[in-house]
Amino acid sequence: MKNENFQLITTNRKATHEYFISERLECGIALKGTEIKSLRESRASLNEAYCRIKNGEVFLIGSHIPTYEFGGWDNHIPERDRKLLLHKSEIRRLKRSVEIKGMTLVPLKMYFNDKGKVKVEIGLAKGKQLHDKRAVLAEKDGKREIERLRKGNW
Repeated sequence: MKNENFQLITTNRKATHEYFISERLECGIALKGTEIKSLRESRASLNEAYCRIKNGEVFLIGSHIPTYEFGGWDNHIPERDRKLLLHKSEIRRLKRSVEIKGMTLVPLKMYFNDKGKVKVEIGLAKGKQLHDKRAVLAEKDGKREIERLRKGNW
């Protein structure tokens, strides 16, 4: 992210546990009016979402934005595919990384930037093996134990 003036909508907390994130990228998202109103209420989920490149465009698939309560007949479909807005050069670079290096695109967080636009932070990621996840958890436990002993709460 370029600056830190943003209002967080949702995060994908499982992403850092399931993947090694090698690169982060901010992109826009094409939304309907009722989706924006639902997001302003911080109602969204990226837990099962992923990104896919189709026909030179990047799509966010599996994200859930619930219908707007006061939407009426023109309400949106909660789990539709949403187009992510990136430059062609960025899409080409991501496509090469996904195809050649065996990586994947994972949405990390969704937020409103300082101008009020919805942005999605995606990460170029490689999946973790089970032993990698255990090693990271053991490292976190060790750091937590050291901090606890340093503070004298033992």
